Amino acid sequence: MTLLHVRDHGGDGPQLVLLHGYGRSLTDWDASAALLTAGHRVLAVDLPGHGRSPGISSWTIPTVVRCIADTLDARGVPEAVVVGHSLGGLVAVECARVKQERPRARAAVNLDGFWWGREYPGGARVSEGLLASAGIIAPPEYVEEQVVHSARFGIPADRAEAAAREAARQLPDGKWQTMPSRTEALEIVDELHRLGALGVTTWLDGVDCPLLLVQAGRRLPPAPGMEWFDEFNGRFKRGVSDELAALSRTRPTVSVKQIDATHSMTLETPEAVATLVAAYVRGLPD
Repeated sequence: MTLLHVRDHGGDGPQLVLLHGYGRSLTDWDASAALLTAGHRVLAVDLPGHGRSPGISSWTIPTVVRCIADTLDARGVPEAVVVGHSLGGLVAVECARVKQERPRARAAVNLDGFWWGREYPGGARVSEGLLASAGIIAPPEYVEEQVVHSARFGIPADRAEAAAREAARQLPDGKWQTMPSRTEALEIVDELHRLGALGVTTWLDGVDCPLLLVQAGRRLPPAPGMEWFDEFNGRFKRGVSDELAALSRTRPTVSVKQIDATHSMTLETPEAVATLVAAYVRGLPD
């Protein structure tokens, strides 16, 4: 059994479990969690190989879901709404797929957690970028560089610094090691491609509990030399939007929303994220 690192934000009300994205940590949720505790009991979890959670020998979605379930069970959580961003959003949906009595996913919220199959045009370049940054040794200035990068999204420096520090491991010589490790990153990308190859509609088959599927409404700010990514991302998002619109018309348990933010929404607009999640949970059936 592998128990994961948890930050207990407290609060009173329906239980929420918050999951972060690839290469990030539970600190990404701090600002939203502080708002959500007004009406919810809130736990944030570091995924395996991220933040302060231990790694696992084989990073597969079923194993990760089991680790989350064991962690919640160990904390006496019988039921929760699982809310995930990016990679965490895909994992949240997979938590909702599992039909077990305890702990049970009452519903799942997926914040911009969609992927593509291995053969999707242009997708290999994005995957290469993820892998290139996994488990590397970065200079002592790494955190400061991340703060400067985050400013492009309007993310406050203190929030960006705290998130960057928790998403990497500082070494004795002052350098930083990014997470996850290269080995785990390869396994994660394989899992993403496996799910993405199904397409959104087929992927969600068999998930019967309520789902909120959210897309970022704004594109990432353009970066020099990355013009190809803007075209790729726009094309992929349009395809996902079409599938989500069709799903929302035929599956009464599926709700679809957009949020006025880029993919970095949990750091960029935590107030809007908290408002969206809280409103959705209030509307769930008892």
